[in-house]
Order: sequence, then structure tokens, then C-alpha cells
Amino acid sequence: MNAPKPAEPASDFAPWLDPAQAPLIRFENVTKKYGDFTAIDNLTLDIYEREFYSLLGPSGCGKTTLMRLLAGFEVPTKGRILISGEDISAIPPNKRPINMMFQSYALFPHMSVAQNIAFGLKQEGKSKREINARVDEMLSLVQLEPFANRKPQQLSGGQRQRVALARSLAKKPKLLLLDEPLGALDKKLREQTQFELVNLQEKLGMTFVIVTHDQEEAMTVSSRIAVMDLGKVKQVATPDIIYEQPNSRYVADFIGDVNFIEGAYIKQSISESDTKLQHFQSSSHGELVAQGEIELSADEKAWLALRPEKIEISKEKPGFTNNCIKGKVWDIAYVGNTSTYHVQLSDGTFIKAQRVNRNRLRKRRITWEDDVWLSWHSDAPVILTK
Repeated sequence: MNAPKPAEPASDFAPWLDPAQAPLIRFENVTKKYGDFTAIDNLTLDIYEREFYSLLGPSGCGKTTLMRLLAGFEVPTKGRILISGEDISAIPPNKRPINMMFQSYALFPHMSVAQNIAFGLKQEGKSKREINARVDEMLSLVQLEPFANRKPQQLSGGQRQRVALARSLAKKPKLLLLDEPLGALDKKLREQTQFELVNLQEKLGMTFVIVTHDQEEAMTVSSRIAVMDLGKVKQVATPDIIYEQPNSRYVADFIGDVNFIEGAYIKQSISESDTKLQHFQSSSHGELVAQGEIELSADEKAWLALRPEKIEISKEKPGFTNNCIKGKVWDIAYVGNTSTYHVQLSDGTFIKAQRVNRNRLRKRRITWEDDVWLSWHSDAPVILTK
């Protein structure tokens, strides 16, 4: 087998933008039904070689079913699944160039770390010399050489996770599937392991597909994210686009924290810097302005999706009239590095604004029951029509 290609710099890696690039994996109009229930609904999706691709969504959205279809544990009701252009529908799971790492890790408790890693290689009938060499390589890769003879119960959660990863990689699959692989780890270890996974994936030049419901995890590890709901993909994009340019209220609401302000379209104007400005009339917030190329008709309903960290909060009224709302601080959520202010407006609705706690917090300049002004720049909101 050829050695894996070296990973490209993350900033230059975007094969999905190159029409000449063929995907490693293609789902073509795939539907999966269980009786009358449709788990996957006419889904088409491309995943490219060396991607770290996330299937993200709430429980029941279809992401695990999609992974099981790819692994061969389920068969599509309709459609095709291709790997390198080959339809794999008739290929059993153990014959596919795919390995899967489960959330439970599924390590054999009576075997040592080295024996767990070697298990799949023995099943393939590899020679003892080949097995030993590959096990040593995997132990070095996941930095577990001193633990080769320990049993799984003698390891920490993070170490067991690395053993499971090493075992999954030992057979050199084209594709590694990870089913909620970090769910059993505590927050700090999970964050550390996320970066270890990314570095390992880039070093190996392999394709990873991860199923997760953790938005932060998907944003950290992914080259692209597919946000799913009810068996459909709502948006596929890089993490920054998913966050900054969601295509619907569902995606904006699922990724991070967001405020939605409803308004009716009034007109379009051009700023001094030749930027298109869209004007909306909000029933309770007055006239609001947002940058955008979107074409709307008069009085058409739209929503401005506004992230809390893009809102300024102050006791003094800003020196402009658009995108400026008065309210009262109803609650404050302090999480160490940031504080989120829940501000109640005159119509009883709430907007969340976030501030970084740059200085040690002794006395808040803005606190509960204070009257405040919320304001934002015209490039802060995203205009959504669905």
C-alpha cells in the first residue's frame, strides 16, 4: 500500500472547491426507511480524501444511521454509496476499506494494550513480524509505548481512547469512522484530545468522519461540517462559514448562541464604501440595517441572526440611531472569561449580549436592573429568510 500523502496546510485544503477533484465518498440520493419512518431522506453528500468531516445534529437527526450505512451495518432503501467511484452496497462490513471507532471503545478486557491493537491484524492473517512492527508503530503514534502490556482497566479514559484509536488505525483503512469518540471524557481531556485527533489525522493524511452532537467539538476538529435534521442535511460548509454565514435559522440556532430579530423589508441603500445595506422595520426595535447581497421584495419577512458577542452593551446611548435598542439587564451569566447579559426590551422580549472579562472582576460597571443600550454594526447580523 502506498504511503499516505502528507497533509496540506489547513488554509490551502479545500478540494470541494475544485471541480476536477473527485470525492472519496459519495452518497447518491440515499434514503433509509425503517417501516414508515424515514431516517435518511433522499440525501446526496460528498466527502473528499483527507477531510476531517463532521456529521453534526441532535439525537434522531440521522447522523448515526448515515455512519452505519457507510460502515455496512445498514443497507440503503434507495440510492447508492460510492467509495473511490465503486458502489459498496454489496460489500460486507469486514471487506470494506473502512474502520470504525465506537464511543464505548469496545476494548477486550482480558487482552493487553498491544494485543488489542494487534487483534484485527491477526484476523487478517498477517505474519508475526508484520504484526509486531505495526503494533510498535501504532503505540509510538499514540504515545503509549510504556503501557503496551497493561490491561484496559489499568488505563485512564484518555489512554483507553487512544488504544481504541490505535486499533482502528492499525489496518490502514482508507476511512476512519468515529462515533461520538470523546463523549466519555471530561471536558478538559476532551478538549486536549480534540487537538490530538486533528494532529494525528493531518500526520497520517487519512480521511476521518466523526458523528457528534457537540457543536464545539465539530467546530474544533472539522475541515467541513454537515448540519443534519430529520434525515436531511441543512448546510455543509467549513466551521467559520457555518458560524458566520448560516443558511437558515435552524443552523444559526444549532451552532452557538444567537438572537433572532424579525423584521419587514423596507428598502436597499448603498453606503459610502459602496456596500449594499438592507433596511428592515421591526415592530418593537424600529428601523434596522444589515449588510447583504440578498434580494427581497417590499414588506417581505426576514430575520436578522445576531451573535451575542457582536453586540455592544453600554449605559450611554451611542451616537447613531439605527441598530440601537434600549433595555434593562434582567440577568447575567458569568462563565469566567465572558459574561452574557440577558437584556429585556420594552416589548418583553430578550436579547443576549456578551462581553469579554478582560480585567479581574471586582465590581461590575453594568449590573442587574441597569438601563442599557444595545448596538451593533451593520455587518454583524446575517439576513435569513427561512
